[in-house]
Amino acid sequence: MEPILLIVAGWWWIVPAAAGAGTATYVGLTTRGRRARRLELDAARHEESQAYRALVAAKAQVRIAQADAMTAKARAAAPQAAEARRELQIARQSEKSASLALRASRSRVKAGYSQYRTASAADPLPIERLWAEHDALNTRWLSYETDVDKALKYSQVTDSRHPSTVVFLRAQREALAKRPTLRDRVTPAQYVEYRDAVRVMQAALAEAERQAGVPGAAPPSAAATTAATIGAAAAMIAELADRLPSMIPRMPPSRQTPPT
Repeated sequence: MEPILLIVAGWWWIVPAAAGAGTATYVGLTTRGRRARRLELDAARHEESQAYRALVAAKAQVRIAQADAMTAKARAAAPQAAEARRELQIARQSEKSASLALRASRSRVKAGYSQYRTASAADPLPIERLWAEHDALNTRWLSYETDVDKALKYSQVTDSRHPSTVVFLRAQREALAKRPTLRDRVTPAQYVEYRDAVRVMQAALAEAERQAGVPGAAPPSAAATTAATIGAAAAMIAELADRLPSMIPRMPPSRQTPPT
């Protein structure tokens, strides 16, 4: 009996430590699971934040363009004034596009929140749904190589020399490069990049099928076309945001009215 008491006295801390480790593991798994389930909502919020920053940058660019236009007008330089007016028009259009993008992102946040609230534990995770969509696109494209009838009738879909197929293969590589491997470690930014890459891939495959004359080939969906357009706009806005600090010193100082 005494050896048993000695063992218990020496190892009494094992039980609470194991219980604490088990609790920490459970909490960690629960937190990761909850984060993975609300990934689509967090991604929508990330897009909203990006859209807001883009709108702020676009508004700043409008102010710079207005200042340049006023300077050119004051100097009575016709070529410079025309160019400044054109730049101002472009800046205002970019501001309008950024404002619409922000409104769209806020609508996606509301939709994502509703979907998150109504989802059950049995539903696939957002990243799992996106994986399935990506895999379905790859399977659909491979069918033009593995199916003999399709390979003979629509060989253009897999012909790497055809422009539409080149566009698809490029989009396919991009989607594969952005595909996450761990479902519980995907950040909202990674999810957005991967989702947009899959949408671009979807649009490229639909266009390749359409040009190959595949019966029933639908045009790119609105979501895929919008994702491709937003991706191009985001790249342009990001470039504008990077150039903004170097452009700010160009703003002329406020003109003081000389005393009479």
